[in-house]
Amino acid sequence: MNPPLLSAEGLTVRLGDRMVLGGVDIRFDTGWTAVVGPNGAGKSTLLRALAGLLPLQGGRVMLQGQALSALPRAAQAQRLGWLAQQGEVTGDLTVQETVALGRLAHQGGKPSAWLKAPDAVDTAAVAQAMADTECSAFAQRRLLSLSGGERQRVLLARVLATGCPVLLLDEPTTHLDAPHQVALARLFRQLATDSAAPARAVVTVLHDLPIALLADHIVVMQQGQIAAVGGSRDPAVHRVLEAVFDHAIQVDCLPGQAPRVSLNLGV
Repeated sequence: MNPPLLSAEGLTVRLGDRMVLGGVDIRFDTGWTAVVGPNGAGKSTLLRALAGLLPLQGGRVMLQGQALSALPRAAQAQRLGWLAQQGEVTGDLTVQETVALGRLAHQGGKPSAWLKAPDAVDTAAVAQAMADTECSAFAQRRLLSLSGGERQRVLLARVLATGCPVLLLDEPTTHLDAPHQVALARLFRQLATDSAAPARAVVTVLHDLPIALLADHIVVMQQGQIAAVGGSRDPAVHRVLEAVFDHAIQVDCLPGQAPRVSLNLGV
């Protein structure tokens, strides 16, 4: 049996004197997983810990069966793509140059890589990432000239260009309008289920529950713990989701339709 693409065992994180993650066990296999829960549940902290960006007070993260902490940074960057909630951008770069940064790990990750002409694989990966996120039309524009939603799509394209088997995306739909949110939902599913590509796990933290419930799998968090894990159409997961939001929402799933979220005005 193959190991999961990404997993955590006993993951414990303190920020100051506050326990943010309390011994979390979780695994991610092929597919798109949405991590949801109320504010302060530990969702973004979980993703940052999985990405190796936070010191752990306990537990370990395993990437394709190997301890993440034991892998060189270059190897991590070739296997695990990360999108921060507030991604940094360099305004002097063009869109295409920014997306091409995602290929540095495959070119040795050194400044000298900038001096080399991209090969056919790099060029194709950058072009595909821009097409997938609908950035191609403004490939030569500077980032400072873009709207917030356009910049978010560029940063996502940079992550997609890595070609990593594991993608950790913290609030990837921030600043996006409804059509682009739906387009990204379709893209996440496509990335995770493309039979012509290597197995891939796409893990997203999302506040937009209607978008989250389009995912293959749902992880519900509450107070630094995993409250539920299951399919997006699982009624048991829906009931837990309602409970962690103090029943301010209601989740319904009709046969043949995606789950629907509505506000419970009777609370």
